[in-house]
Amino acid sequence: MLNDRTYRVKLAESDAERAAAQALRYDIFVREGGATPTVSASGREHDDFDAAADQLILLSGHDVVGTYRLLRDDAARDGPGFYSDTEYDLSPLTATGRPLLELGRTCLAPAHRGGAALGLLWRAVADYVDHHGSEIVFGVASFPGTDVGALADGLALLHHRYRADPALRVSVRDGVTMDLRGPEAIDQLRAARTIPPLIKSYLRAGGRVGDGAFVDRIFNTTDVFMVLETAALSGLRGLPIMGRRAA
Repeated sequence: MLNDRTYRVKLAESDAERAAAQALRYDIFVREGGATPTVSASGREHDDFDAAADQLILLSGHDVVGTYRLLRDDAARDGPGFYSDTEYDLSPLTATGRPLLELGRTCLAPAHRGGAALGLLWRAVADYVDHHGSEIVFGVASFPGTDVGALADGLALLHHRYRADPALRVSVRDGVTMDLRGPEAIDQLRAARTIPPLIKSYLRAGGRVGDGAFVDRIFNTTDVFMVLETAALSGLRGLPIMGRRAA
């Protein structure tokens, strides 16, 4: 467990804690973001991957105000596979034979999006990686909305400046190109405003993107693939703030 003066972060250990994380996901993804995924009558966002994954939760007092889903490759092989595999061809990563960890369903309650909360979650991910020996962390991260044209500057900036090395670069299965502007035509200020804080936090930690974006009409988002070699996470314990906001 990690603590600071405001928060505690830990793995969910009970059905009640897991249900609270799913209820937060419902509030953020469905009520706030307009998603239409599988939900329970009790207002919890869930899917078939939850049972195989660990759920990292951020607590303010007794309230779950943030969460991160962690799915290791051994659990994915024995269960439903990886969520990201529904959008991207993961064969470049699985071909490495290195231990993999998928991050997903990241969200923070609106009142807790000031930076310290996301930083503490990232530090907890670094500890989890150390404990389990994961060498590659990956997952999809989302731009709000499905209007790719409105996101063109941000997507193009990621494509031209932050693509992963070919050995770790996955490709979208059925998506759109991110090469929507030439490097010289990108509006840098608009791109900076467009790229969400969670994606920026990946980039600050050394993360890079795959090829192509996936338009997720169920979640009302445009997704990009993020991949990070975990050696880069070693410095996160000294970085309490990784980004200003998270979805």
